[in-house]
Amino acid sequence: MSSAVVPDHPWLLPGHLVPARAPRRTPRDWFVDALLFLIALGWVLVAHDDAMSRSPDFALNIGPDWLIGADLFVGLLASAALWLRRRWPIGLAVATAPLTLFSVTAGAALLIVLFTVLVHRPLRVGLTLVCWNVAATLPYIVLRPDPALPLWAAVAWTVLFLGIVMAWALFVRARRQLVLSLRDRAERVEAEQQLRLDQARHLERSRIAREMHDVLAHRISLLSLHAGALEFRPDAPAEEVARAAGVIRASAHAALQDLREVIGVLRAESGSEATPERPQPTLGDVPALVVESREAGVRVSVVDEVTGPAEVPVAIGRSAYRIVQEGLTNARKHAPGTVVTVRLAGGPGDGLAVEISNPWPVGGPATVIPGAGTGLVGVAERVSLAGGRLDHGRDAAGDFRLTAWLPWAVSA
Repeated sequence: MSSAVVPDHPWLLPGHLVPARAPRRTPRDWFVDALLFLIALGWVLVAHDDAMSRSPDFALNIGPDWLIGADLFVGLLASAALWLRRRWPIGLAVATAPLTLFSVTAGAALLIVLFTVLVHRPLRVGLTLVCWNVAATLPYIVLRPDPALPLWAAVAWTVLFLGIVMAWALFVRARRQLVLSLRDRAERVEAEQQLRLDQARHLERSRIAREMHDVLAHRISLLSLHAGALEFRPDAPAEEVARAAGVIRASAHAALQDLREVIGVLRAESGSEATPERPQPTLGDVPALVVESREAGVRVSVVDEVTGPAEVPVAIGRSAYRIVQEGLTNARKHAPGTVVTVRLAGGPGDGLAVEISNPWPVGGPATVIPGAGTGLVGVAERVSLAGGRLDHGRDAAGDFRLTAWLPWAVSA
């Protein structure tokens, strides 16, 4: 079923969807419509029987004799027309409005139509219909006077009765608007909660993907470096071959273990609080990373000027480790054989500065080891999320330099 947004509908909240065509009646709707039809039909029979009895004490004033048959016909017609009140309430109200001037038997059906318009249609339309019923009281009393009541009393009773019907209809209208408001709010909260869960899941998977890139790129670059050394030096001493093979085996095992655990986290249902169990390095693991690179044949020089390294926050230390790891990996890929300088400096309140530099290779960067080209993008995003700054490129001396600054607040 097609729907349309009605921004300023008088009885629905702004932006609420209403069906483009009238929905089918539910079993409850059929029950209510049948009950109202029987009530209106019952009133037609009671009013007509009372008019025919002509009881001097209880009979309704019927007016001229010809009016009895006409009143019965229009009462039955108005009762049958109640089946159209859901689809065309305003049209039905306009069509039956003249009956208020003379009909007794159509009274119940007319009140039901008035109630429907007040509940489901713009309030100004319902109030207009109420004013018409009040105005029609005088012609009705003139045509069918009641000798037991003076004119003012008959008008007062009519206005009081219409006021009760209008108050009841407005109460039902307000209650339905409240239910629609609560339902709309609940649907929006549910949709927003689902959106937050999807966003958290997406962010978590993106973060795990960055972790996987950082770890696997580093280990696979070691594998490529050692495999290349074995390829170009098949006559190397047995000790060097065995050591290179051991590094290849250990790096491959570690890479497979990292990949297995990261994929396990991706398969699990992870929310915004979930974090991968492995790897979670810190600033204290940088020396081991440097040793691993030196064993792979990379010449690394380290300058450590960090004040109170044990006080570095875990998240900042992990980001610093990843920055150093990415810098060493890029140096092995694009500038093999050069000396890589790693400098760490800073302290609480001053922030943590990380700098990785290496001379620009002769003849331009090498591209022996392939890469996805997204390592620095991931590092930049990591630094940005931490509230830091990142810069990379060739400096005035012609060296390639990767520098980052991470905030390090003073612990309370």
